Amino acid sequence: MTDPSPGAPVSRNARRERLVGLLVLGVALVLVVSSVSWFASGSTGVGIGQLVLGLVLAGVGRFLARRSSGA
Repeated sequence: MTDPSPGAPVSRNARRERLVGLLVLGVALVLVVSSVSWFASGSTGVGIGQLVLGLVLAGVGRFLARRSSGA
């Protein structure tokens, strides 16, 4: 399979993957940042769970965003 040229239009599926990847990255960011409040309130287990889920979603979002760009 050949790489598309830089000026070639992006396929619809690649654009959709990129948008979904960015959405998942945004959700992951919110989960990671808001997990601090769980630690502050004494619910360490919930904070750890939210942090782990945020990191997993960040990995999935990064994978989708990179896959759609062809890099």
